[in-house]
Amino acid sequence: MIRILLADDHALVREGLRRILTAAADIEVAAEAADGDEVLALVRSAEFDLALLDLSMPGLSGLALIKRLKLEKPRLRILVLSMHGESQYAARALKAGASGYLTKDSAAAQLLGAIRKIAAGGVQISEAAAAQLIGASATGDSLPHAALSDREYEVLRHIVAGRTITDIADVLNLSVKTVSTHKARILQKLNLAGTAELVRYAIEHGLTDEKA
Repeated sequence: MIRILLADDHALVREGLRRILTAAADIEVAAEAADGDEVLALVRSAEFDLALLDLSMPGLSGLALIKRLKLEKPRLRILVLSMHGESQYAARALKAGASGYLTKDSAAAQLLGAIRKIAAGGVQISEAAAAQLIGASATGDSLPHAALSDREYEVLRHIVAGRTITDIADVLNLSVKTVSTHKARILQKLNLAGTAELVRYAIEHGLTDEKA
């Protein structure tokens, strides 16, 4: 039996996923969480074979949550199920410690297959995302945004989604000053003059989607 920790901040999403997972005879939804703090508390108090994580949750989330989970429980397998396209986050998620990445428009059969594959020690990633990882390694991560830290990358995506510095600070549990510092470093690393150029860069490099 594969014991799953299901984490998503939307109750309806969790309900839909729970129905899919519990219909499989070899999968058990052992616990659910709505934010990163709950995820950490559950991982510390119980054993799970796999954590099925949304990237965008309140509190500690995203790439930082993946890294923390791997520090707390190195053997825990992590499958990211996100609304963000693979071109935005898949490579970074795997580098952070995830074992797989699927978008939320994936079919139920694909999700179940990925869970079984990862629980057995495998990795779930699309051919396109694998090519991106290989290409980044071969070229030494030559694109300017590859030099951004994971936190800077998250701040970038919130900026291009139209959020204010204050909004981003609230979402990421950071101070306004810290977010402003991240923004300044992003613009410096990408050699851009301001938000308009940053948005244009993100569009040109496929770093945008419907929600950050």
